Amino acid sequence: MRRVIPCPRLTGGAGEFLTNHYPMTGGLHGRASRRYTGDVDSLERLRDEIVGCRRCPRLVAWREKVATEKRAAYRDWAYWGRPVPGFGDPEAELLVVGLAPAAHGGNRTGRVFTGDRSGDWLYRALHRAGYANQPHSERRDDGLRLVGAYVTAAVRCAPPGNKPTSEERDACLRYLEREMSLLKNVRVIAALGRFAYDAVLLVTGFEAHARFGHGVEASLPDGRTVLCSYHPSQQNTFTGRLTEEMFDAVFRRVRELAAGP
Repeated sequence: MRRVIPCPRLTGGAGEFLTNHYPMTGGLHGRASRRYTGDVDSLERLRDEIVGCRRCPRLVAWREKVATEKRAAYRDWAYWGRPVPGFGDPEAELLVVGLAPAAHGGNRTGRVFTGDRSGDWLYRALHRAGYANQPHSERRDDGLRLVGAYVTAAVRCAPPGNKPTSEERDACLRYLEREMSLLKNVRVIAALGRFAYDAVLLVTGFEAHARFGHGVEASLPDGRTVLCSYHPSQQNTFTGRLTEEMFDAVFRRVRELAAGP
């Protein structure tokens, strides 16, 4: 039986939830449990902490400004305007790490890589690779499910100019570190862009000799593999620096690595 964790909805009350779900494994269905056992960490606890974070004043001010002013095309949307938690299957073999939510993407929809063109590229590729049940990701209640994959970001708030500072990155690393600890079945970490690659290396404390590059692999001491890809940003996809064929090759390689020797 699949356990599902709902995505919180920004309507003014911190405890309100939509009926769309994050796939989990186990026996719960519906609302995320607020009853934690002692000091035991969990993805549910982590998700709540991420959503409530106000650690970085510049990011808080920007994400809320964008959510208030909105883009004209989305004027009827109730913007999320909070930090965006990770999304996916807690039994995942693949962890995808991006940079940060887009101002009018994840910061609007409340789900990572959702509602922007980078997300279109990512979830199409995950669908072709068999990790997603559908090729599109438009809103939290669109029925998207990930199987064997979990998607997150190095920084959880939309940054001005899509450029978080190193201090803001470092403040968020604790969340990535806990995700990586809680996702115990992950065998491959796909780092989308140099920023994500650097964040993963900082969290693991691993000094990789390989510099970032598309298709570059780094083997961690614990047996996991970091696989690099250019980020599916418009800057990369519009210029042809990243093509769908190149992106698909990354996830084919993920499958090979996850299958083991």
